[in-house]
Amino acid sequence: MKYVEVCFSPALYKDYENREAIVVVTDILRASSAIVTAFMNGVQRLIPVGTLEEAMAYKEKGYMVAAERDGIVRDFADFGNSPYNFSKERVNGKEIVYSTTNGTHAIHLASSGHEVLIGAYLNISSLADYIVAQDRDLLILCAGWKNKFNLEDSLFAGALAELVLKHDTFTTICDAANGAMDLYGLAKDQMTQYIEKVAQRHRLKKNGLDDVIGYCHENDLTRIIPVFNGESITAINN
Repeated sequence: MKYVEVCFSPALYKDYENREAIVVVTDILRASSAIVTAFMNGVQRLIPVGTLEEAMAYKEKGYMVAAERDGIVRDFADFGNSPYNFSKERVNGKEIVYSTTNGTHAIHLASSGHEVLIGAYLNISSLADYIVAQDRDLLILCAGWKNKFNLEDSLFAGALAELVLKHDTFTTICDAANGAMDLYGLAKDQMTQYIEKVAQRHRLKKNGLDDVIGYCHENDLTRIIPVFNGESITAINN
């Protein structure tokens, strides 16, 4: 029997760390949604970096850079963190360095796991199918907001846990997983209205960046699964 766990914040990761588990990192608004979109539109490789200094160093070497903090595009970057920035015209065939407020930190943190996948609603069923086929423990790591709990990632964690746990080879004794599924059950039939409670939704709205909210909550637009190998993100098509 394989186990499903949810970690609500990178600050808690050390207490959930499982080197034999598949770790799914999610940052629904907006990093994981943007990463999946980038591969949908043909990006060759993404290089996630934790600091703006690293991103600037890559920029000086001639790399295209996507970088933001608190939702705002950095002045040296080519573009920011909206999924809409990663259009086919802009990213097809490219290597892009990527740095965000929360998501890239969580991705690097998760690299102690057996395999690191990037999860969004956009690829949720493909993710679940892949995880079940691998027959390993699953840890869903929510990027959160500056190490704090957030609703949008926790809702997604509940949705993915629910899909995986439909298979009788998986179980959970994790309160966070059960809590995330309960939260998702409360919100799923009125997701648009529920997301109005989300702090990040209002941070984005304040800066005129909330045009992606609906898109980031669309299910199953792709079978692509981004995979982090410890240095860069590439993709498999499941």
